[in-house]
This record gives sequence, C-alpha cells and structure tokens, in this order.
Amino acid sequence: MEQTSNETVLDAKGISQLVDDLAKKIIKAHHRLANVALVGIRTGGAFLASRLQQALEKQSGISPDTGIIDITLYRDDWTRLHNRPIVGRTAIDFPVDDRTLILVDDVLFTGRTTRAAMDALIDLGRPRRIELLVLIDRGGRELPIQPDYVGAKLEAEQNQVIDVLLEEQGAAQDVVLRRG
Repeated sequence: MEQTSNETVLDAKGISQLVDDLAKKIIKAHHRLANVALVGIRTGGAFLASRLQQALEKQSGISPDTGIIDITLYRDDWTRLHNRPIVGRTAIDFPVDDRTLILVDDVLFTGRTTRAAMDALIDLGRPRRIELLVLIDRGGRELPIQPDYVGAKLEAEQNQVIDVLLEEQGAAQDVVLRRG
C-alpha cells in the first residue's frame, strides 16, 4: 500500500499575505474599483472572495459587491461525480451586465472549474469583462485558461493534490497542503 505525504506549503500568515497582495494588484488594475465585483466559486473561492472584499475595503476604503456562484450543474463531469448532485445556492444580488467581474477560486488546475463558472456567469447576464483570480496556480491546464491575478504558483505532480484549507470551511487553521 502506497503512503501519501502531506507537505505544508503555506500557513495562515502566508495565506493572509497573499490575500493582501492580491487586493493590491486589483487596486492597481482598477484604480477606483468602479464597476468591479467579486464572484467567488463555491466553496473555497467564496470564502476567499469575502476575505478579498475585506482587504480591498481596508486598503482602498471601497467594498466592492461580492457574490457566490455554484457551478455544480455547469461542470462537464457532474454525472460522473454524483448521480444526484448537491447543488448549492448562487448568491449574486447585483446586476452583472456591463460590469467587470473578478472570478475568485482557491486553486487553478485543469481550467474546467473556471470554464463552468464563466458559463454560469454568462447565464446571469453580459459582463463587460471577466477576470480570474486564484490563490494558487498549480499548472497542468487542460483548457486554455490563464489567471489575471495569482497569489502563488506551486509545482505539483499530476498525481498530487493542492488543498487550500480555511477556517471558514471547518479547518483548525488556514493552510495550503500538497498531498500525494
């Protein structure tokens, strides 16, 4: 039997620093944050979007609209994952038309989650622009999707998993692990 190893790549302080750095990058790209909204992909991306909203408010005094999108039924593999998928609630209580939406996720790997999220967003309206922000980019794309904002790039073998564990999700502490 093969043992799996867990390597801590980032601790809570490192994650917090990445969120602050990402907020600075957003402010630099969108000076007054006019017409910008954050949309977190349920679940990890939703918690990060909330943290980013707080960091943006602290750094700029502006708190952009923030929502959550569930992509369960937009995934191209949902029938392989579950015969009865558990669909979460999409909570976007602002218009998306003609806005710059920053899609937030914890880890970017194949690009399939991002593609599903863009499909879901476009069903809600016609954004002016969709940008992608990820805490961790681990490479290994299957689709031609690249982030606009990256907290950190981490190398990982194909059989390894990068997990972002956050207190909001029930983790004892914030941590990024490389497993496998």
